[in-house]
Amino acid sequence: MFVKLEHPPTAKEEYLNIACEEQRTEITTLAEELKGLRVVHVNSTATGGGVAEILQSMVPFMNSLGLPTERVVVNGNPDFFQATKRIHNLLQGAEGTLSESEREAYVETNRRIAEEFQQRNLEADCWFFHDPQVLPLAGMLAVGPAALKNWVCHIDLTAPSESTLNSLLPYTRHYHNLFFSLENYVPGGLGEAPVHIAPPAIDPFTAKNMALSPSEATAITAAMGVDPGRPLVTQVSRFDLWKDPIGVVEAYRQARQRIPGLQLALLGISQAIDDPEAASVVSQVEEYAAGDPDVHLYFYPDGLPASIDEIVNAFQVASDVVLQKSTREGFGLTVAEAMWKGKAVIGGNVGGIRVQIENGVTGFLVNSPRECAERIVQLVSDKELQDRIGRAARESVRQKFLLPRLTLDYLRAARGVKVLSRMNGHRNGHSPEKDF
Repeated sequence: MFVKLEHPPTAKEEYLNIACEEQRTEITTLAEELKGLRVVHVNSTATGGGVAEILQSMVPFMNSLGLPTERVVVNGNPDFFQATKRIHNLLQGAEGTLSESEREAYVETNRRIAEEFQQRNLEADCWFFHDPQVLPLAGMLAVGPAALKNWVCHIDLTAPSESTLNSLLPYTRHYHNLFFSLENYVPGGLGEAPVHIAPPAIDPFTAKNMALSPSEATAITAAMGVDPGRPLVTQVSRFDLWKDPIGVVEAYRQARQRIPGLQLALLGISQAIDDPEAASVVSQVEEYAAGDPDVHLYFYPDGLPASIDEIVNAFQVASDVVLQKSTREGFGLTVAEAMWKGKAVIGGNVGGIRVQIENGVTGFLVNSPRECAERIVQLVSDKELQDRIGRAARESVRQKFLLPRLTLDYLRAARGVKVLSRMNGHRNGHSPEKDF
């Protein structure tokens, strides 16, 4: 029911060198204080999606800081992932309710996962459980009174289904810390656990985010059917209705009336096993695009000219403008990725995108396909504006949305292990011999 993933080691210095001085000092101090702390991150997919990307980088970084850190990915059957996708949609505002069979698949799968954790003696001093898929686990595990349990919610909870939210809230009471990406995602009724606001972040040293020359980028996009001699706008995201791919196609159509030869790429090459709806959304977008040869849809991972990360990098670098026209968005790592590359990004005026983009300064926020089309035309027609926005965007990401800052957010919470250890030691009538 779960697998442990191996991640190649990394050198802490490269991450510390990109952090601002205050972050670097505090990370180093906390790492020394917490040295030897055993950490386990638990999530529901090995690849695909922002959580998997964050953990692929954070786990080796935490190891390099002297905190033995593991990543565990839970396995479920199709009924489980259908239920968790339904929960995800309901929490982000979709209409409907969770059926009894979906609820049962969700709870019972988590119960079996918890039993296997116990049978295989998976232990940690500090646990991070990511997103609703694994929310019930903390209350199902016997992990000892000094183990710190943290739940990290990466999704947009601004307008959740009340019945679904209320059915999940009791599980949050088994946690010592609760993490959300934005202040306005924090629901009422959480109990007494401290709440931490920790927007996600990107790793500038992955193949997706490392420097790529324009010629290298266009070689890859040309190999995938894009004409390098004509303007290109791209959206990189899963094929998910919350990402509004239909609205993106409509914005492209309107913009093309004023920018002849404009091309659109929707890049959502799928490796995620916890998103059973993606293929259906691709079919809807294909039907709406109506055979337009300049609308390029990329979903299937076969026959690619480079790795998926290199392809994402190439499209972001080669594009005149990058879009993320979501109607709900917990954060949207692809926004920070493109901004880091000095690109002008047009984003939906929702959720975590608002945190990343200062409208008119580091990008543009839009509320409709028409507004999106207007901004596409403005940016494609004005290279100087593209460059000014791109420079401000990159600097904003450097200060706010790189991996060291997010790791520091987690390390601050991990200090609670010492507090729990002391509390339980005093409760038992003695002082613990050591913190870990």
